[in-house]
Amino acid sequence: MLNTHDGNVTAGQAGDTQPRRRRGVLKRLFRDKSGTSAIEFALLAIPFMMVLFASIETFAAFTAEQLLANATETMARKIRTGEITSTMTEENFRKAFCAEISIIMTCSATEAQKSEKLFIDVRSFSDFSKIPEAIPRLAGANSDLDTSGFKFAPGGPTTINIVRAYYRWEVITDLVRPYITNLRPAGSSRPKDYLMVSTAAFRNESF
Repeated sequence: MLNTHDGNVTAGQAGDTQPRRRRGVLKRLFRDKSGTSAIEFALLAIPFMMVLFASIETFAAFTAEQLLANATETMARKIRTGEITSTMTEENFRKAFCAEISIIMTCSATEAQKSEKLFIDVRSFSDFSKIPEAIPRLAGANSDLDTSGFKFAPGGPTTINIVRAYYRWEVITDLVRPYITNLRPAGSSRPKDYLMVSTAAFRNESF
């Protein structure tokens, strides 16, 4: 029984009230859901963003690869029809190629003079069977490109030619890097870039 005197709560009543107050605070704390959504979002935001960015980057890479293939076909057609001949300089050819892929893929200001991301090989052959099929690499799978044999030497009328284009696509998202990278630069312990490859083999017209 609670004892009061002159409107004051006795010590016994005060002792009972304090535990009840503490329990009331804990109940209100557990019932309060106002911060739950914020906590759940904080826990899920990072993995969600990683998956989202990985999906966007994968889509962008494969779209850029198709763009590279279209550019290779376009430049090969110009060689086949005689619009581009050996009189064009390699620098101008590279500028024209960069213009074809500029929607998504970037060429540096010095890309026309020195290959940094875009590597092009244009050559003529005496027979289709002599056209190389493998990607030239320095040593082993996923190693760096071997560009020592790359040339810009398109043939004349009725000659057999190839246009090979390689582009280093830097993979930014760590989540997809182990799965789509296939180019390990010299001095690097693991692949870093996605090597895009496009090839066109054809016989020139009698222009």
